[in-house]
Amino acid sequence: MKDSRLQRIDEAVAHVRARGDWSPEVGVVLGTGLGALIRDMEVDDVIDYADIPHFPISTVESHSGRLVFGTLEGRSVAVMQGRFHFYEGYSMEQVTFPIRVMQRLGVGTLVASNACGGMNPGYRRGDLMRIDDHINLIGDNPLRGPNIDELGPRFPDMSEPYDRGLGALADRVALEARIRLHVGVYVAVAGPNLETRAEYRFLRSIGADVVGMSTVPEVIVARHAGMRVLGISIVTDECFPDSLEQVDVETIIRVAGEAEPRMTRVIRETIGRLDEAERLTPVEVA
Repeated sequence: MKDSRLQRIDEAVAHVRARGDWSPEVGVVLGTGLGALIRDMEVDDVIDYADIPHFPISTVESHSGRLVFGTLEGRSVAVMQGRFHFYEGYSMEQVTFPIRVMQRLGVGTLVASNACGGMNPGYRRGDLMRIDDHINLIGDNPLRGPNIDELGPRFPDMSEPYDRGLGALADRVALEARIRLHVGVYVAVAGPNLETRAEYRFLRSIGADVVGMSTVPEVIVARHAGMRVLGISIVTDECFPDSLEQVDVETIIRVAGEAEPRMTRVIRETIGRLDEAERLTPVEVA
């Protein structure tokens, strides 16, 4: 008998395939305030999350809640225009459900973007950071529970959650475009409140450069599924404990929007040059 989780995934996939025989190579997750990549695509179809069986509904401001299929830089892509978060009250299975759907559709490469708070003193509001590694402090894991062997192994290796070749390619694209792209560690927390001064000090002390409330569950599931992953963050606020200022979601969205053209260019050109990623290592573009 088919596992009920797998059945839900396949029902969602069947609904999507009924709209078109999509076989995307690349999946993209667009985070808070980040949706303009769609304008660079040749769009074939747009499906509201509400119309896809078992998809959650995005409740966060600036998350459009649409799955977009089309072509970007000659590659077939599926783009999530908005994601789901643990703090919205969704389970980890729900948060990562779209990644499973992408897996069953054939996606082999995932690009995950987000807005985050910068704790590294060398980072400034509006900077970009390529995620080199992460720390999961959300308090849950999307792989908890019985494993579905058809989707991935019981104990997936996480020694390289973010693909080195993809990272090196993104570094090269940014360098050629004269776009500053930091490389650092993302820590994921449950949210939805922003952190206290003491929490920022703690998170920085354990090795994190930025902090956010998403991405890590999606990456864990993508790696479980055998996908290659590239992660890029926009630093929307400066989280320095000794000079901490209040911030609101309107400011976060505004800063993300201002930095988005640079992030979009890095993502777009990296996707267009994916074949180069096989031949690169980060040291080549240092």
